[in-house]
Amino acid sequence: MLKLTETTQTEETPDDTLTLPFEARQKSRQPATTQGGIQVGVFLPRGQTLRHGAILTNGQGFKVRIDAAPEQLSVVKCNDQLLFARACYHLGNRHIALQILPDELRYLADHVLDQMLVGLGLKVEHHTLPFEPESGAYHSHGH
Repeated sequence: MLKLTETTQTEETPDDTLTLPFEARQKSRQPATTQGGIQVGVFLPRGQTLRHGAILTNGQGFKVRIDAAPEQLSVVKCNDQLLFARACYHLGNRHIALQILPDELRYLADHVLDQMLVGLGLKVEHHTLPFEPESGAYHSHGH
């Protein structure tokens, strides 16, 4: 098994790609299989979330790009700024992972949260998309 032990900043083309859902991108230690079929072990410092596009490497220079896997998401589109802010407030108050885009919110599909937003007057759709939520105000960056 090839061990991936650190993230790196590089413009070089990675040797392989590893596609992971959000839950797996939050784990610091796990086995996985790359797109090229290579068995790897991820061994990173605890508390680090892998972002889409991150590059993992090992002592021998092998580089693997992380891609966010498509997941079942609830998607809310809203161009009313006050209603958008209210939706963000209520979702944030529940401490869920939330992807905030211009006039659009995305979160891992949850029928209870969907009903809450419908109750606020919003329309919720479901799509299978990569999920890249906000890292949070207290998240430290190890660059």
